[in-house]
Amino acid sequence: MFGYYLKLALRSLKRSPGLTALMVLAIGIGVAASMTSWSVFRAVSGDPIPWKSSKLFVPQIDMWGPGLWSKDNEPPQAMDYTDAMALMREHRAKLQSASYQISPSVVPTGAGRHPMNVSGQAVYSEFFPMVDAPFVYGNGWNAGDDSQRAAVVVISSKLNGKLFGGGNSIGKSLSIEGQDYRVVGVLDHWNPQPRFYDVVNTGGFDDGTVDVFVPFERAIAIGIPNNGSTNCNAVPPESGFVGLQHSPCVWIAFMAQLDDAAAVATYRNYLDSYARDQQKAGRFRWAPNNRLRDVPAFLDYYQVVPKDTKVSLLVSFGLLLVCLVNTIGLLLAKFLRRSGEIGVRRALGASRQSIYVQFLTEASVVGLAGGVLGLLLTGVGVASIGQVLPRSIATLARLDVPLLVITLVLAVLATVLAGLYPTFRASRVQPAWQLKSN
Repeated sequence: MFGYYLKLALRSLKRSPGLTALMVLAIGIGVAASMTSWSVFRAVSGDPIPWKSSKLFVPQIDMWGPGLWSKDNEPPQAMDYTDAMALMREHRAKLQSASYQISPSVVPTGAGRHPMNVSGQAVYSEFFPMVDAPFVYGNGWNAGDDSQRAAVVVISSKLNGKLFGGGNSIGKSLSIEGQDYRVVGVLDHWNPQPRFYDVVNTGGFDDGTVDVFVPFERAIAIGIPNNGSTNCNAVPPESGFVGLQHSPCVWIAFMAQLDDAAAVATYRNYLDSYARDQQKAGRFRWAPNNRLRDVPAFLDYYQVVPKDTKVSLLVSFGLLLVCLVNTIGLLLAKFLRRSGEIGVRRALGASRQSIYVQFLTEASVVGLAGGVLGLLLTGVGVASIGQVLPRSIATLARLDVPLLVITLVLAVLATVLAGLYPTFRASRVQPAWQLKSN
């Protein structure tokens, strides 16, 4: 019977091509707008490390005083050098790392090759297991390399391809800022979005990969300058990179791994105790004002997901709703216009259920056609996102298999739901009235 209903649906749709085109266009546009917005929202609002994000925390210490960073009495997102080093020395977390952004000069091996500046991070050895960074060759350095300020480096697979042809480069030498570094690890393709470990500098999103990771202590010792965000509440008393380290300017990101609620409570008490000690020492002249948020809470509080994406998602689903209301009206007009046909079929013995299934099949065909059109329009929409959103966000949206499936399912399901009321009205047509009037 489904084949028969399908044949009837196709024949009916061919009889009124204009009306059919309007319904397909309405469904296609509504679904495409929704799925394009959804592709962006899905990309920017996803948990960058879902299996571990609830165990990764960003400690914040108010080293400036109430109201100097924000009106709502929030402490700075980053840390100054003094506090970051104090937390690293006392090491109250299972794993932890301070980090800052660098852009060192790398000289490729071989005659005639020119230096190039790459993006990088100065981190501690515990950074890699803490963020579950994936390696294709080797691994990170160890705590001994941290303390000895060893000339070791972890590079991205992208940089490894440029410099070493993508092969196993472990143990090979790389010139960074005029000094030779030994490659100890090559990361697999890894660029989590949002970039949860460096929200301070990226705002959460950066379409470029980090090419080099060097030991934090060594970067400080040889003076690799900070290339990221620096915020000061006063002019530093000394100039240069050393002066930055002696100032209360905030420029260092910090992350700690705390595996359970007890560890979180203990670490929060430690932060308050540390702030009280600084108050007693005269460095702070205010009560402890600290925060300790896990990665999802931190990203949510600082609205890393742009408001525009949320608004556009709501607007696009509103457009889909308007398109569905219009489709309901068009289907109702189409179905009731065939009241005579329905009356004859009912008089010949067709049940209301048969009529119901027949017209729902027709609505499903419209939905499927609208879904195909929606797929094409969604592809155009995803490709055009860069015209209205920053490139770092636009590049995250992609047209993948799950999105294709969701688009088709949404189109068919939405049209079937839109067809429920018109189909119900069609199935309630009284055959006697239609036979008398026709």
